Amino acid sequence: MPGGKLVVADLDVVDEVVRRAQISGDFFLEPDDALERINGALAGLPIALPVAQIAARVRAVLGDGVEMIGFSPEAVAVAVRRALTGATGWRDHAWEFVHDVPRAPALQMALDEVLAEQVGSGERPPTLRIWEWASNAVIIGSFQSLANEVDLDGAAKHDVTVVRRISGGGAMFVEPGNTITYSLYVPESLVSGLSFVESYAFLDDWVVGALNDLGIAATYQPINDITSPAGKIAGAAQKRFAGGAVLHHVTMAYDMDASKMLEVLRIGREKLSDKGTTSANKRVDPLRSQTGLERAAVIERLVGSFAGRYGLSESTIDEETLDEAGRRVASKFGTQEWLTRVP
Repeated sequence: MPGGKLVVADLDVVDEVVRRAQISGDFFLEPDDALERINGALAGLPIALPVAQIAARVRAVLGDGVEMIGFSPEAVAVAVRRALTGATGWRDHAWEFVHDVPRAPALQMALDEVLAEQVGSGERPPTLRIWEWASNAVIIGSFQSLANEVDLDGAAKHDVTVVRRISGGGAMFVEPGNTITYSLYVPESLVSGLSFVESYAFLDDWVVGALNDLGIAATYQPINDITSPAGKIAGAAQKRFAGGAVLHHVTMAYDMDASKMLEVLRIGREKLSDKGTTSANKRVDPLRSQTGLERAAVIERLVGSFAGRYGLSESTIDEETLDEAGRRVASKFGTQEWLTRVP
């Protein structure tokens, strides 16, 4: 469980009912016999029961005086749900790594869609991609209003290209060399049994751990932020595809130009005003100030952490993939119709 301990669910299922359950792991539980009560609560469980109802059954048998350390009734329920849905783990996959050359913002948006579809169809294994930006950009969420989010005069003044991505969430301001952006393209089985909110924490757990290894007291903050006591570090967004793939991408602040960001993003001004804050530096604290490392060194450490956990093999983006992404820029991501789909 993200930020917690390992929870294992071994289940015997007969006629779509859990006949026997055994929960185990490296968690702590007092008193000992509470584990028997948990296992008993899971016996007779219909396999279609959602996480909330499974957790309620577990909680109902615990009573007062039970200490669950490193896990919870919800953690048990998620483990059971993932077991019942045939979920895969990180180490069940052969991961590829792409650190691409700088690309134009619209092409980056198209590549995210194409690469995710390739993972969903089995053409490409699960992949971690580090982006490089060819120009300044603002990336607005799929459902955001262009006029409400972006000051187009400010964007023109600072030579900022505005694009719309396929995932939801808020606007991101990026400059080449000042941000670290990455995408995970994963099969749906990796997050099977998890809600959308739970999958954010699950897919961000590795990078939270890597940031802590860098000396940053990073934590996941629902729904989609990574933060530290010194301020926000990153924001994530996610898109699930009908073909069975999940796109999870994250933009991290390395050396944010806060004043420029506030001239381009309208919503940034409102968020700061709502919090009674006059300086964006109090909200977005760059990785540079917290690590003292060059951007390339931070990327190397993050990627090394992922490789150490799950393994990585080097890969590239082939010409056929680039050509397809280029066609989608022309037909979708580079068009005014897509950019202004929510005016």
